[in-house]
Amino acid sequence: MEHQSDGNTGASDRQRTYRIQNIAVPARPLEPALYLVATPIGNLSDITLRALETLAGADVLACEDTRVTRVLLDRYGIVNRPYAYHEHNADEAGPRLIAALEAGKSVALVSDAGTPLVSDPGYRLGQAAIEAGHRVIPIPGPSAPLAALVGSGLSNETFLFAGFLPSKDKARRDRLAELAAIPATLLFFESPHRIAATVVAAHDVLGPDRRATVCRELTKTFEEFRRGTLFELKAFYDEGATVKGEIVLVIGPPDAPAAPDEDDVDALLTALIKDMPTGKAATEAAKQTGLNRKILYDRLLQLKARDES
Repeated sequence: MEHQSDGNTGASDRQRTYRIQNIAVPARPLEPALYLVATPIGNLSDITLRALETLAGADVLACEDTRVTRVLLDRYGIVNRPYAYHEHNADEAGPRLIAALEAGKSVALVSDAGTPLVSDPGYRLGQAAIEAGHRVIPIPGPSAPLAALVGSGLSNETFLFAGFLPSKDKARRDRLAELAAIPATLLFFESPHRIAATVVAAHDVLGPDRRATVCRELTKTFEEFRRGTLFELKAFYDEGATVKGEIVLVIGPPDAPAAPDEDDVDALLTALIKDMPTGKAATEAAKQTGLNRKILYDRLLQLKARDES
């Protein structure tokens, strides 16, 4: 995947600089490696200096859509020809990029927006580079799931990014059911024409009281965070609201189950100890109640001592 001269630049003679407020900044040479470069998800000012230097300095620049990447390159005065690498040409373009690495070149990969390899075909290239023994270097930066999480107002203590939900309703509901009990905030990519159906499915499967946020057009002019319970969000979309732009759906974790009543726990332990040894009874009680096995074991010993006294 060699650069071809366009009359002004080439792989060896092109100007390896980027511009900040009309000041040309030289890009340092890059060691041979695959660079996974995060790019803005909307606002082009969110690019990092390290990302600009990598895009300007890479021998080969691969991207999902050359037109999208060209907008970013032009904004920062980067003269580097982007080559397409996407799900439709990965079988052909992937080996050429690996060959460039084998030839000692630096290869930068960007997606249309955000961090490469997150719900895009870049994963295949990253795996191929690792398997071939090449160094893979992430250049961190914008990420739609993380931007949505921190703006959602929902718990970020534990979270799970689950990509896109299935497009068919039954499969979508089955997937939500699989994730329903996970004690984590859930994040999904969604399209504007499916968000209403997805909110309805989430309402029906996860329950109306679970809190959620629809994050739309992140970092862009019409950025929006629509927060509420799934019941409230369902009501909004049931009114036929017109939805445009890219979306991340964030759904808060399920409520922690209420602690079982002490008398009920004692009754369970008393029943179990009649038919099994103390240790096994404690294990079974832990499964049924979700309580700590050691605490249940100690409580069993107390009950046994009380009954024997």
